[in-house]
Amino acid sequence: DCRKACGGHGFLVSSGLVELSNTYLQSCTVEGDNYMLPQQVVKVLLKLVGAMQSGDAALLKDHKGTDMEYLIAPLMTLMKQNGGVPNKSTFVLPTTNGNAQDFMDVSTILKAFQHRSACLLLDVAMQLASNMAKSSAQQAWNDCLLGMARASRAHASYILLRDFYNGLKEEENKSSASCLGPNEIQVLSQCLTLLGLYWMDQYLEDFLQNQSILTGSIPHLRQAILDVMTKLRPDAVGLCDARDYSDFRLKSALGKFDGDVYPAIMESARRDPLNQKSADGGVGMGYDESLKKLIVGGIGEYKNGLSGTVSRL
Repeated sequence: DCRKACGGHGFLVSSGLVELSNTYLQSCTVEGDNYMLPQQVVKVLLKLVGAMQSGDAALLKDHKGTDMEYLIAPLMTLMKQNGGVPNKSTFVLPTTNGNAQDFMDVSTILKAFQHRSACLLLDVAMQLASNMAKSSAQQAWNDCLLGMARASRAHASYILLRDFYNGLKEEENKSSASCLGPNEIQVLSQCLTLLGLYWMDQYLEDFLQNQSILTGSIPHLRQAILDVMTKLRPDAVGLCDARDYSDFRLKSALGKFDGDVYPAIMESARRDPLNQKSADGGVGMGYDESLKKLIVGGIGEYKNGLSGTVSRL
């Protein structure tokens, strides 16, 4: 998204985004492809569902104090509803105000993410049980891969939002001992709200499927995103500079501290071996005679002897 926001400049090596992408893109596949990791996550989560369905209190106790504990309460209510059919969440995001303000409470957003995760997980468990009744275990498992990907993503999203929220609360409770002041906590809280709302809008079909968000609330959700972005906009540059990356470390013509983007891009182009003199093994024959006068200095003309047309850069 960052590269796209930079337009064509985002493709330049001098932007620094190319190296960042090549460096970090492997992180989501280094331990397996994007279907391997969700399977591993869901395999563990299904053990919790099995423990609850069997009523094994000792086995259920093992899941308390883990990152799965938040699923116990919503799963229990879902299993009691309609014979365990996860077609409707037992939580619906309140519409008290009937406007964007309904989506500004982070604790309410977290609760919606909890129930989304529980509904998708139970949906996978029931689909897997149904498939195994009519096909082999391996085929039944493969038929559930798409649902597993959704359930795994929902679980990971909630964990990230919860830890972000808890981290800010801990810093806020430290008061004067915190490394963050009230202004920093306020801005980061806005970032947390925006992240939660962005994910909610991006995966809106999950929330609509389990009816934890009503269709009529969608305009309010999207207005809430715009409202939070408006609040964050004055601090956008400060947030980007907060880590104080040096130009040497960032290696980006677009992210230079002085903001002189275009001179930095041109200087990077001049240093490219292909833009050196032909005698030094750079560009090929004809550059000095034809193309250089169009580029160097920023403007030039080239007249076609046959048609008399003029090309200008």
